[in-house]
Amino acid sequence: MSAGSLLLITILLPLLGAGGIVAARRNPDVREGVTLVTASLLAVLVAIIANRFLNGESFFVTIAEPLPGITISLKIEALGMLFALVAGTLWLVTSVYAIGYMRSHNEQNQTGFFAAFAIAISCTMGVAFADNLFTLFLFYELLTLSTYPLVTHSGTAEAKKGGRLYLAILLGTSIGLFLLGILITWFLSGTVTFQKGGVLTGKIDPAWAGPLYMLFLFGIGKAALMPFHRWLPAAMVAPTPVSALLHAVAVVKAGVFTLLKVTIYIFGSDFILSNDVTGGIIWIAAATILFASLVAMTKDNLKARLAYSTISQLSYIALGAMLASKSSLVGASMHIATHAFAKISLFFAAGAIYVVTNKKLISELNGLGRAMPVTFSVFIVGALSVVGVPLFAGVWSKWYLGLGAVETGQLLLLGVLMLSSVLNIAYLLPIPVRAFFGKPADGKQYTKVKEAPITILLAMIFTSSSCMILFFHPNPFYLLATLAAKGH
Repeated sequence: MSAGSLLLITILLPLLGAGGIVAARRNPDVREGVTLVTASLLAVLVAIIANRFLNGESFFVTIAEPLPGITISLKIEALGMLFALVAGTLWLVTSVYAIGYMRSHNEQNQTGFFAAFAIAISCTMGVAFADNLFTLFLFYELLTLSTYPLVTHSGTAEAKKGGRLYLAILLGTSIGLFLLGILITWFLSGTVTFQKGGVLTGKIDPAWAGPLYMLFLFGIGKAALMPFHRWLPAAMVAPTPVSALLHAVAVVKAGVFTLLKVTIYIFGSDFILSNDVTGGIIWIAAATILFASLVAMTKDNLKARLAYSTISQLSYIALGAMLASKSSLVGASMHIATHAFAKISLFFAAGAIYVVTNKKLISELNGLGRAMPVTFSVFIVGALSVVGVPLFAGVWSKWYLGLGAVETGQLLLLGVLMLSSVLNIAYLLPIPVRAFFGKPADGKQYTKVKEAPITILLAMIFTSSSCMILFFHPNPFYLLATLAAKGH
């Protein structure tokens, strides 16, 4: 099959799956079978494309040309391949998890849930493989709109309020700032196509490059930098599978992926370094890393604590992009993958706790670890990977981010990264300690509590095991991250 056809299929396959899910709405077993088959096919397809790409094959296709010189085109480069590999793999895992979660919790409108999920994955593939800013912006907006029904899935007043905030911030920042940045880039350079080394060198006064970069930094609201971060905690009203994939992987990673893509292929790392484009701006990411961690420590709601942890961890990637050294770009790119597997494990564990006990608050978890040892062991693995402890995948991305800070002489930022890891320990590890060693407030024992259904456990075991496997075998993510840092 031709390279262009494979690219189109990555977009169309989840859409066809969504249609099949709706057609099978009267038979839950068939509906979920369609979900699993579609997700499996996409995971295999993305793996095949990654293998062919790493072997030197080029992938490009133009879908349409709505305006002269402005095309809707798809092209694979290293960073997009890394993002697609993460999202494509974890959609299958989350589908297995979601089947157990949605059935166990007797969630309403499960057909709409799985269909919207598939459409969102299609948009994610479009973001990953966009060849230019116009195509990326189109799929970026479609991703926002397609995930809105998932955020508001429960239909409660709280969910609707969270959905309104979700749309207001993400559409407001993208239309008001991101789009303006794209138009300025087009006016200055005459192109919005991603290019090795960037398109702005010699086309913009370095004094104006910083303000333009800020338009992208804040316009890409999915990156969740403060003060445009509140949509992410608000979106935690969604079912846990949504929080796990779309708000720990696809949506939030689409934001920082876009920022990395703009940094590498629109500005160019050499241009940023030689003109100190992000010199003062970088402290926005540093402040978000620390402040979000401090807020996380105050949250008793488990998903809210994980949400603020995600805000902090996303800013690692933003910081790596703005450092713009080869090592920092490798670290930022790898963090897309390593954080995804760690954070999805944490959300899976939170969902398992809720399915079995209906408990949402950390203060209610005392003693529960002895009744749910697998769930809290998964939580420990995810937490240690987020912290960046050796033998877990998260250490690699943090190592390269630290090297990037050293390479650029930003030793104070290295201190921020180190302090952040201490804060990670402070807000994550007390949770399993409380569960395994704490005593329930009323003195009762959880004799009737058992682990979540098998599909939930299998998904959790896979993602947490991946956190350890990727420490010893980080390829192909490392290879792709290295190619991305070189502007491949």
